[in-house]
Amino acid sequence: MIEALKNIWGETGLSMFSDTELLIKTLIMYVIVGVLVYLAIVKGFEPLLLLPIATGMLLANIPGAELFHSELFISNDPDFEFSILDVVKNGNLIDFLYLGVKLGIYPSLIFLGVGAMTDFSPLIADPKRLFMGGTAQFGVFVAFFGAILLGFTVEEAAAIGIIGGADGPTAILVTKILAPHLLGAIAIAAYSYMALIPMIQPPFMRLLTTKKERAIKMEQLRPVSKIELVAFPIIVTVVVSIILPDAAPLIGFLMFGNLLTVSGVTDRISKAAQNELMNIVTIFLGVSVGATANAMTFLDWQTLKIIGLGLAAFCISTIGGLLGGKLMCWLTHGKINPLIGSAGVSAVPMAARVAQYVGREENPDNYLLMHAMGPNVAGVIGSAIAAGVFLALFG
Repeated sequence: MIEALKNIWGETGLSMFSDTELLIKTLIMYVIVGVLVYLAIVKGFEPLLLLPIATGMLLANIPGAELFHSELFISNDPDFEFSILDVVKNGNLIDFLYLGVKLGIYPSLIFLGVGAMTDFSPLIADPKRLFMGGTAQFGVFVAFFGAILLGFTVEEAAAIGIIGGADGPTAILVTKILAPHLLGAIAIAAYSYMALIPMIQPPFMRLLTTKKERAIKMEQLRPVSKIELVAFPIIVTVVVSIILPDAAPLIGFLMFGNLLTVSGVTDRISKAAQNELMNIVTIFLGVSVGATANAMTFLDWQTLKIIGLGLAAFCISTIGGLLGGKLMCWLTHGKINPLIGSAGVSAVPMAARVAQYVGREENPDNYLLMHAMGPNVAGVIGSAIAAGVFLALFG
């Protein structure tokens, strides 16, 4: 009887907590899970992203459950070769979901949904807003060089730098190719900072702009013809993909999603991309990414450095966008509210909403949302281009 009880105890996850280090690190991970759930439910910060990520983290840190086996996808052995057959034979639930990350399927499908939901007309009506989307990528390259100075390889530094683009799918695609062992830390940092935009950006927006600038009321954008709306995604796909073929999976699907919407003849498919497909992929991606945050590999100094560099990249990108906005304000003699430059970090549409919120604090009649969407979608394109540059150089 006693032997049977011992066997039952040995099969439980609780028996593994005899390892003090595992116990402490697992409890810390549970605290992190609790924080993410709190931010998602109580604060309402990107719940569609944070809840699946928190669930994946929780499931991956239940001793004995073994729902995710990172060794099937990542190894320090230079002779290691990833095999889908090994995953099918030896994998568990989340291993199968993670195939969408490993094979680069989820990021492109997310971009398909984002493209279908995004209105590019503000950017088409005023193409010079591309400039603000470009300056908002400044943090990507600052974090890249900062990571190298802290001892990361160039491949790891490139993956870390993409956090500054505030674009989770792009960060995942670059990381899974260049530094798959850092995927958990980078993805969680990228999505967490995207969710915390309402907390991170406003202080910089108020610090770097004057009350007069924040109160600037922008003129209504010119109407955009259907020909322009249809031509834009096609032209961008061709031009960007020819120059940077590595960016084609992201740019191509982003523009394809938008074409489904603006064409006016694929309404059913467009709605499916915006709703059913987007929701399903978000669940699978979030759980898969969260599951990479195993306590024994996630909680180390390397992770802390990545999170710190990611925050610095995000802040510098926000500053770059705002400075680009101030320059455009000066060049246009006060016709552009510099707050919209902060939306160039590409977190669609959260960053544009924050610009709208801060602008209305100074001028209740200010409606900056559509104006901010110009730099916002330019930032999406910019982060995909930055990813293509890194993949072309180091992939």
